[in-house]
Amino acid sequence: MKTVIIVGGGSAGWMTASTLVKNFPELNISLIESPNIPISGVGESTIAGINEWMSLIGVEDKDFMKATDATYKLSIRFNNFYKKGEGFHYPFSFPYTADTTLGANDWHIKKMVYPETPNSDYADSFYSIMALVNQNKFDKNLDYRLPYFTYGQSTAYHFDATKFGIWLRDNICLPGGVQHIKGEVINVTTDEDGIQGISLDTGMTYMADLFIDCTGFKSLLLDKSVKEPFESFTHMLPNNRAWATRIPYGNKKEELVTYTDSTALGNGWVWRIPLWSRMGTGYVYSDKHINPDNALIEFKEHLKEKHPTLDPESLEYKDLIMRVGIHERTWVKNCVAIGLSAGFIEPLESNGLYTVHKFLVELCRTLLRSRSEKGLIVSQYDKTIYNTTTKKLFKEFATFVAMHYALTRRQDTQYWRDCMDREYDLDPLNENLSMIYGFRNFGIDRMIAREFHLAGGFPCIASGMGYNAVDEIVLKTNTLFTGPGGNPLTMEDCKKIADKLSRNPKRWADSVKNCLSHHDYLETHIYREDNNG
Repeated sequence: MKTVIIVGGGSAGWMTASTLVKNFPELNISLIESPNIPISGVGESTIAGINEWMSLIGVEDKDFMKATDATYKLSIRFNNFYKKGEGFHYPFSFPYTADTTLGANDWHIKKMVYPETPNSDYADSFYSIMALVNQNKFDKNLDYRLPYFTYGQSTAYHFDATKFGIWLRDNICLPGGVQHIKGEVINVTTDEDGIQGISLDTGMTYMADLFIDCTGFKSLLLDKSVKEPFESFTHMLPNNRAWATRIPYGNKKEELVTYTDSTALGNGWVWRIPLWSRMGTGYVYSDKHINPDNALIEFKEHLKEKHPTLDPESLEYKDLIMRVGIHERTWVKNCVAIGLSAGFIEPLESNGLYTVHKFLVELCRTLLRSRSEKGLIVSQYDKTIYNTTTKKLFKEFATFVAMHYALTRRQDTQYWRDCMDREYDLDPLNENLSMIYGFRNFGIDRMIAREFHLAGGFPCIASGMGYNAVDEIVLKTNTLFTGPGGNPLTMEDCKKIADKLSRNPKRWADSVKNCLSHHDYLETHIYREDNNG
């Protein structure tokens, strides 16, 4: 393998080109982009792990943020998913494990001792990064003040995805030698070995050893040409459409927060993503429960309620139709799909760009193993390993996202009643949660045992949605967990555990009280006119 053609631009296409040109300079890489097909440009939010991919291509925040309208992201907030009027955070970073008696179950003991403790207190009690989130502050260098906070692993970004793709194109891909070909694909020729060539409306035909499909939901190569079967996930993730728009700030310093805000409505949920110059927002919904016209009305009503000075009728709205699921294989013969062309879960948990860079890391690992003096020689076994790994990663995240709906207690609309009544396959969910975070018996069996480990997103979502490990039934049946030495915990022991845990948020809040606000940090370190990066 010596030549690679990427079909499709946008963030997925240029992220792919950047990854390959930086790690495989021996390859001849071209990217074909249609001048007539609009870029989706909606994926404006990333999650923890993006900096690992950034390091793979040698990029830091100061390099791209100013050009992409970017802000920092430390968490995701979920409003009204569990019950109307309640919210909680899933912060990035690692939980503070020192000084606990029973790990994550210390908080569930606190919840039992003090039932009025809000579910949102779980994140506040274990994640020092919440001190920044709650005060809307930011600083990259807090390792010595906030335990387990590390910038690279605890921080993600909000940015304009279209601008990000353009920045990658102009600063990494084109200077690195990627050939940018503009033209409309009018024909894809295939044979028993896969894709033979791609013909454009310019009259040119291009051939390569490897074709990478970054054509979005259209999936021009993997779906339309190679005809790889598609596995739908709508049985557990019914949201398949979205209305998206952009709104101005009312009070920028307050609204420019360090998290993606997710608010559940009657038939889905609304995202709100703060960029430097404006906010992106959209309503993700199921058209089996509400038609697009009524969904737009519901969305506008929410915008008016959330932003009283805003006129929703003055905004431009984009109607998005989502294909939820993944192809049975994402690498078939000489064709690999990256991004929406491979598969998509739904926007919750900002997984769109996440699967792009996770799949790219796996692609690099496969190609690295295949490097030889004669070029890159990829065996069918290597392709099978790649397909198995990416499919597993995708299914794990999909079942994790489904959990946000499965644990709801809302009954106010048919949409939410269906979420409670839907059958969920617990075996994949168990595998998901145990494998993602490296623990045996981490997932559903831990829920059955009423015991959670600290790491990962599972305990944040489960605790935020009221799935408590210790409750009055445990107390009444005298089956409290044992403490050090195997002695049963008394109620006095439980109160000491709860009170000790309650000291963490105050201590961490004091540690960051003198930090700059998120807005002022960005203005000082990124967007100031005399700042060169």
